[in-house]
Amino acid sequence: MSMNINDFDYQLPKELIAQRPLAERDGCRLMVLDREKKTIAERVFRDIIDYLRPGDCLVMNDSRVIPARIFGVKEGTGARIEFLIIKRLDGDLWETMVRPGRRLKPGDVVSFSEDGSFKATVEGYGQDGTRHVRFQYDGIFLERLEELGHMPLPPYIERPSDRQDRDMYQTVYAHEDGSVAAPTAGLHFTDQLLARIREKGVKTAYVTLHVGIGTFRPVKVENIEEHHMHFEEYTVSEETARLVNETVRGGGRIVAVGTTSVRTLESAAVFDEKAGRHLLRASSGSTGIFIYPGYRFKLTDALITNFHLPKSTLLMLISAFYDREEILRAYEQAVANKYRFFSYGDAMLII
Repeated sequence: MSMNINDFDYQLPKELIAQRPLAERDGCRLMVLDREKKTIAERVFRDIIDYLRPGDCLVMNDSRVIPARIFGVKEGTGARIEFLIIKRLDGDLWETMVRPGRRLKPGDVVSFSEDGSFKATVEGYGQDGTRHVRFQYDGIFLERLEELGHMPLPPYIERPSDRQDRDMYQTVYAHEDGSVAAPTAGLHFTDQLLARIREKGVKTAYVTLHVGIGTFRPVKVENIEEHHMHFEEYTVSEETARLVNETVRGGGRIVAVGTTSVRTLESAAVFDEKAGRHLLRASSGSTGIFIYPGYRFKLTDALITNFHLPKSTLLMLISAFYDREEILRAYEQAVANKYRFFSYGDAMLII
């Protein structure tokens, strides 16, 4: 039976969309859903340690958000142009979203610095109205971007980014440059909390999945099975594969931090005849995996996540992990109890 997009809708008062982070990363609220008992508990995020067991493995996405929003001036007309850099295509050629789009055609040049030392030439059109642009610059590209760019806050945060976002819209373990949106479930961890988790005997492992703009793109089809995900690049190291597979063989749980970690784990899982179950393969690749109810999880045993947009692919993923009706019931409770929603909002643990 096909599923309709409206099966994943819920009513959210606008004032519950978090516009700023809390001062303490691990001080947000935590809703704990127990799939076996069908219970809902309400805790504080740092209490997550109570739900982790020695022998478990916490898997986190260490992708780092780049300051991908930059403002420039179109040469010849002086028109102000906004770029949102999405992903590197080849060398200095990048796919970008542009506003206002109608003003930029192949051959147009946009300058982002007064001395003209950082500029871009439009070379062609991409998907969904994006542009392929080639950057010319002095120095190192990402260093210039750090100097001139702004953090690419999602559209539901209705304010410009500021200095606080440089720190708070980034996980404490962010390492690999490349995302245009934060893997937000990880924003709640502090170095101290991670140290306590390791002391408890929980392994910590890192995957990399560079979060693309597709994370904000709405599902535009009524039958969700007709939706196509945007592809994102991922890497699983030999060390992470070893830690995860050790955990699987030892009977521990794989606890994914965020939907991006889930998508990476599930994309890189391979069935091992000898073990009689799926294991994680060290690999790099591109994934467009779309997880919705009916999907059978290969490696993920528990999931830490934020509260997601109505009708979003992320809400579909967590509904696949638990149960659509139970998830919507939990969301109703979160709304009634005035939880904070989306990127800078509160968290959920599904065990």
